[in-house]
Amino acid sequence: MNAPAIISSALKVLAVWEALKGHTLTGLSNTELAAATGQSAPNVSRALATLVEGGYVTRYESGRYAHSVKTLQIAQAHLTHMQQFRTRAAELDQRISAGAN
Repeated sequence: MNAPAIISSALKVLAVWEALKGHTLTGLSNTELAAATGQSAPNVSRALATLVEGGYVTRYESGRYAHSVKTLQIAQAHLTHMQQFRTRAAELDQRISAGAN
């Protein structure tokens, strides 16, 4: 079976999006993102424009970029989902320990 084609430009955009992790409050500049990703400043600018247009990144008044509320909502949804599974697993463990059916 052949692997699906990869969109290399999408990978570049995602690399910029990923490089923003841990900088939600301070953001990163285009120059910092170029250094972090190994991409050229123009490529980073295009990636940021794409991410801002999609609502995944926000541009602060300082000109720095950070994950948007939309991205943070995705992260929060994942956290909530995982907490629900941990709760269900803990309940099952308790029932098993108690010998319940």
